[in-house]
Amino acid sequence: MPRPSLLKSMAALAIGVLTNSLASAEEPAKTAPPLYELRTYHAEPGKLDALNARFREHTVALFTKHGMTNVGYWVPKDNPDNLLIYLLSFPDRTARDKAWKEFGADPEWKAAQEASEVNGKLVGKIESRFLTPTDFSPEPKGTTKGTPHVFELRTYTATPGNLPLLLKRFRDHTRDLFVRHGMTNFLYTTPAAGEPGADNTLVYLLQHASAEAQEKSFTAFRADPEWVQVKAESEKAGGGSLTVVPDGVKSVLLIPTDYSPVK
Repeated sequence: MPRPSLLKSMAALAIGVLTNSLASAEEPAKTAPPLYELRTYHAEPGKLDALNARFREHTVALFTKHGMTNVGYWVPKDNPDNLLIYLLSFPDRTARDKAWKEFGADPEWKAAQEASEVNGKLVGKIESRFLTPTDFSPEPKGTTKGTPHVFELRTYTATPGNLPLLLKRFRDHTRDLFVRHGMTNFLYTTPAAGEPGADNTLVYLLQHASAEAQEKSFTAFRADPEWVQVKAESEKAGGGSLTVVPDGVKSVLLIPTDYSPVK
């Protein structure tokens, strides 16, 4: 017959196992971050309106039908190259590939494409980037009511080895300073593993009330003493600028299309 001390130990062990099991059951399952696909379409001369019409009347709904999430659709504020830029999200790369395959084979899509291209192709070139959200990125939120915002797509190329420091600066300081100066953080990403720039690139989107507000906000941000100090300290730690000079920071102002889920 087991001794009392042994019985107590066995009981404590059983309670511990049960407690840990209950705690594990109560913990919400962690979901993998989504995969974003940023696509840029170069419309043929004179075809941008027709391309937008095809998205408005057919493509957006067909994307949803095949399991894609429409995040946002924009055209650059200054658009000499006839660009349409849009963002989709997927659970992962497998789901993305499956969705695009099914979309491409959909008879409704084929009919819409054929009808829209009676007078020639609408798109000359397509660029695609796969992006994953940073650990400090908000989840993009739809804003379909009210005055449309101006979005800003910003791409930073870090100096060798300094992407972690750049991300830390955004995580610990920059995002909050943006909010202080009237900007809205929409999404922060880096290229997916294995993609070009995965080890040195930050791609993010901000919202502004207008183009004038964007300029005013960044002027105030750059003059903020806290930003000046944070920038200096981070560059001291990184041995100089955290972004390559002179083309390490690129910015494009974007206007939401009338059919974009975010305005």
